[in-house]
Amino acid sequence: MRISPKRRSSSRRALVWTGLFLMVICFAWLQIVPGPERLAETGRQGLPQKPLVALVIIDAGHGGQDSGAMRNGILEKDLTLDVARRIEGLARVHGLRTMLTRASDTWVSLAARVETANRENDCVFISIHFDEGHRALATGVQTFYATRQAPKSMAPSWLPFLQPVLPPPVNFESQSLAGFVQEALVAHTHAVNRGTRAEQFFVVANVRHPAVLVEGGFLSNNDDLAKLVREDYRQNLAAAVTEGIVRYRDTLNQRERALHLGTVTPE
Repeated sequence: MRISPKRRSSSRRALVWTGLFLMVICFAWLQIVPGPERLAETGRQGLPQKPLVALVIIDAGHGGQDSGAMRNGILEKDLTLDVARRIEGLARVHGLRTMLTRASDTWVSLAARVETANRENDCVFISIHFDEGHRALATGVQTFYATRQAPKSMAPSWLPFLQPVLPPPVNFESQSLAGFVQEALVAHTHAVNRGTRAEQFFVVANVRHPAVLVEGGFLSNNDDLAKLVREDYRQNLAAAVTEGIVRYRDTLNQRERALHLGTVTPE
């Protein structure tokens, strides 16, 4: 079937007008929506600020048919849930709302844990685990974060009015949270400091909020195991993680106040 020259001409005109319409919409959007500099200035003029950490999502690793590491009848899934519940209680004392990815001995998929976090706003994600080393001498505490995390927007890059106003930040947030948590863990437990480390674990790499994974000791180490079965030691672990979260929150709030007063230049 041949298309008449008249119909081809009409199609070209329609495409041209469509393109011009999209260009006008994009231009208008960029003029209406404030840029980063104007947003920073607006914040300094005293508009109410949203909480920077409104919710703590606590992820007790494993559960149900997934026991995790096991030693002498001690199951990782039981330890993670116990510590998660202790963190929940302590975080609430500090005025933080909390949410558990699992509140009982049930199996929750990694994807479901991530989805739980990604439905929320203004939160941090803390995943609790215990290790099992290849060597019985392996010991200590360690906190992991992801260098690359899930993007906050999946909008097509060629439509600026569907993009976030501010570019996604480099993942310093999770690294900073990991640092605060790890420092508190070592101070509270006096365990060997294995430091912080970047790893693309599923539950931290796919969460779009600041997220860390804590390894609170080795079930394969006799000394670590002897401490982990004690309630007071698990309370110390929970207190340390909570302290790290609170210090991270307070640091963000202090920086926000400094920006609000114009005493710190936004990076």
